[in-house]
Amino acid sequence: MELENIVANTVYLKAREGGADSNKGKSKKWKKILQFPHISQCIDLKNKIDVKYSYIVDQQPIGRVLFRQFCENYKYAYHKYNVFLDSVEQYEVAQDEKRGEMALALFQRYMQKDSSNEIDILGNEVVEQCRERLSTANRELFNECSTVVKNYLAGTPFSEFESSMYFHRYLQWKWLESQPVTYKTFRMYRVLGKGGFGEVCACQVRATGKMYACKKLEKKRIKKRKGEAMVLIEKQILQKINSRFVVSLAYAYETKDALCLVLTIMNGGDLKFHIYNMGGEPGFDINRSRFYAAEVLCGLEHLHYQGLVYRDCKPENILLDDTGHVRISDLGLAVEIPEGDMVRGRVGTVGYMAPEVIDNEKYTFSPDWFSFGCLIYEMIEGQAPFRARKEKVKREEVDRRVKEDQEKYTHKFTEEAKSLCKQLLRKSPKQRLGCHCGRYGAREIKQIDFFKCLNWKRLEAGMLEPPFVPDPHAVYAKDVLDIEQFSTVKGVNLDSSDDSFYSRFNTGSVSIPWQTEMIETECFKELNVYGPNNSRSQDLILDAVPEPEKKGCFPFRRKKKQNSRDRPIPIADHYLKQNSKVDEVNS
Repeated sequence: MELENIVANTVYLKAREGGADSNKGKSKKWKKILQFPHISQCIDLKNKIDVKYSYIVDQQPIGRVLFRQFCENYKYAYHKYNVFLDSVEQYEVAQDEKRGEMALALFQRYMQKDSSNEIDILGNEVVEQCRERLSTANRELFNECSTVVKNYLAGTPFSEFESSMYFHRYLQWKWLESQPVTYKTFRMYRVLGKGGFGEVCACQVRATGKMYACKKLEKKRIKKRKGEAMVLIEKQILQKINSRFVVSLAYAYETKDALCLVLTIMNGGDLKFHIYNMGGEPGFDINRSRFYAAEVLCGLEHLHYQGLVYRDCKPENILLDDTGHVRISDLGLAVEIPEGDMVRGRVGTVGYMAPEVIDNEKYTFSPDWFSFGCLIYEMIEGQAPFRARKEKVKREEVDRRVKEDQEKYTHKFTEEAKSLCKQLLRKSPKQRLGCHCGRYGAREIKQIDFFKCLNWKRLEAGMLEPPFVPDPHAVYAKDVLDIEQFSTVKGVNLDSSDDSFYSRFNTGSVSIPWQTEMIETECFKELNVYGPNNSRSQDLILDAVPEPEKKGCFPFRRKKKQNSRDRPIPIADHYLKQNSKVDEVNS
């Protein structure tokens, strides 16, 4: 039995480390899997996708890189504007004591008339406003300058980009992104835990070597529990979330027996494990508690901005990654609240549900701030505020304590920590911290003394050093044989009436995580090559003539099925005329 666990862990850790060869976990055929189609096969995608600067450059990781390459190679002035935007981003996340010096350097380099790097599209009024506020060195100092530069780049430069080979390469990447996803896309490893409808396993993308967690939702179990709506809502919510503080959905696909959500893998275990199972006295010191609380706060802020109330904030749902940063996971109870509306629902975990949830009253985002208070309390105290660890007590008694009892504070709490918890754990949402600004309650909490020492911009950029880094050679999960297996579902048959639900679920790759994966695993770097002297490669030549099929000596023999992905096909004349001008200038 012990041997089975050792083998499962060894194989899993080897995969996490990238395998024994130089491919870093990639399949030997990874270049074939990610082979670009000929541009003629995907040029029409332009009419089906969002073709705006605000989407392609601001939101799409590969789109951003390709636009930058276009600017650098096509026109130096455009490249200079991008370098300026990068400098502003670095300024915004700089440490407070360095910003004054950086503000002056930025102004002198990009806004003085005699500078060779002058951003000449900024109006005199914008430059003067900047000069007057230079001494303040606040983070928003160059915001208006950035807006002017982005608006300019979204005009003529972006139009020229649309007619270039760099945009056509973007279409090729979008074509690859849209390819079907099946169980063959992944290698499966050990079980990490259990979800409501099935197991959660570690998995690896064959083409890139990237590790993920695969949450399997058994089709028969979903049907038996009538969980179709819940499953689809969770998937749709995960798909629209893009935050470094919330677990992301990368792929959604189906097998014969299950629906699968492929999510960010968090190898460091959950906060419940670290609070109680790492030896010594339960709980964390104040600094470690503050760091995790701040990152969870950023995750809740992102969800609330999207109009989502989480409703299940507790230590076991906060997961650590390889580097020690945390993310919110398991959005199965999250629900979207339309602007100006309220919801009702007695859902959550006993001991973390707010009084208004227990009483089945209407609410917006207030329950998240109560359970956030419970989380901070538990991290510091080493036990939940209304229930001792492993205490055998009825649900009704815990609910009564939540509604009526005042939590107790020990010497472990500083005055700032005690004040924050007291304000978050107030029984009435009208008096509770964070409940007076709708979707923007996090702003109010960020101003509290407990968080005063944090540089929020640096934290939001992932630049603050975590107080604890998980051991890369440890598996922070139960032994495979200790994870209780699901029983077989009986008396449920799947039929064609279920297919429409499955098709709404089975949407394949999620754009931003997929593109990020291509860049992080260096697949983008290796595949994104062009012809000599920055000319179009064969797969990007618009008017390429299709090669005739080669006839063998034995026409009666069965021919091998050729890969038609790289074969050119005829395309409309207007595409050729549209792109010839930019290519001439570029060459």
